[in-house]
Amino acid sequence: MSDWESAPLPEALLRSDGIETPVAVVDVAQVRRNAEKVAGYAAEHGLRWRPHVKTHKSRRVARIQMQAGAVGLTVATAREAEVMSEVSNDLLLAYPPVCSRTLDRLTALPSEVRLTVALDSPEVLVPLSEAFHRAGRTVWVLVEVDLGMGRVGVSEPRDAVELARLAENRRGASFEGVLFYPGHIRAPLAEQTSALDEVEGRLLAFVGALDANGLTPHTVSGGSTPTLWRSHEMSRLTEIRPGTCIFHDRDTVSLGVAESQECAYSILSSVVSSPGAGRFVLDAGSKALSKEVLRSEGDGYGLIVESPGTLTSLSEEHGVVQLSPGAAPPEVGARMRVIPNHVCVSMNLQEGFVAVEGDDWEFWPVDARGRRPAVSG
Repeated sequence: MSDWESAPLPEALLRSDGIETPVAVVDVAQVRRNAEKVAGYAAEHGLRWRPHVKTHKSRRVARIQMQAGAVGLTVATAREAEVMSEVSNDLLLAYPPVCSRTLDRLTALPSEVRLTVALDSPEVLVPLSEAFHRAGRTVWVLVEVDLGMGRVGVSEPRDAVELARLAENRRGASFEGVLFYPGHIRAPLAEQTSALDEVEGRLLAFVGALDANGLTPHTVSGGSTPTLWRSHEMSRLTEIRPGTCIFHDRDTVSLGVAESQECAYSILSSVVSSPGAGRFVLDAGSKALSKEVLRSEGDGYGLIVESPGTLTSLSEEHGVVQLSPGAAPPEVGARMRVIPNHVCVSMNLQEGFVAVEGDDWEFWPVDARGRRPAVSG
């Protein structure tokens, strides 16, 4: 056994011939506890919690988040927006839509849905606002700002002011505020101070410029799971969007953001070969886990809960585990769980997952996976 603390799976599930591996397994009770913990933190610090559904893409998990106190949901694709409009009527698309077909899908969302879109250019804003005006609707706009991630977002306060003013004056649009993502902060929780101070300083420059031009943002949306528990240190922040925290993974535990027992997601796998030479092979390969290295300190492509060893190599359907010195090799057919390095990309590979609560389990679909238009139901 590894030294990872995790709630045991029902023995009947581990032995069930009706469960084929590899398969994603989710501890629903732990999901509820994770949701309640984040909701409690947000309420304590006067923050709105709008979780990003990219981690789970599941209506049923999203409903748990809403029941715990989320004010709405964050999505990244038109399909996620379509699916999650059945769960919440307050959605944030945290991705700039550029295709006319995508605009058609967004304007076709149910009329009661309040849609906010994050963007960083007039080239996205103008057709977006025109589409919503033609549809007789309003889209709320968050100007995305780059506070160090180096991905998307305007880089200068004057650009944010110009875009916010344009949004305020466009028919079909209304300026709502600013959005940022501090995803470049990967240090352990206790070592984030200097990076957070830098983000805070840049954020205040953007918000201050908007204030000075009569464009005070109603919403300042930020946050990430690695920085989650220090979000309240950013003085103008009003809303947080962490996603991974609903399940957690090996990376967030390594960063000190979560305890190992708070991981609610794993890949249940079977030993398919135990050829000696201090290794064995699981049926969980890159098509179940993803071939993503640990973004914090540590080796391997995931952590095996029931065996001491390192998942040293992944091919598409094979996961090769190098046993720790002196460890006994498992029998072929033995089942064990793998905690992925990064849960979001693993879940995106699944059509569904086994939702476990107590001694009971059932199959829940990953409703918002893919890009095609969603079908209700």
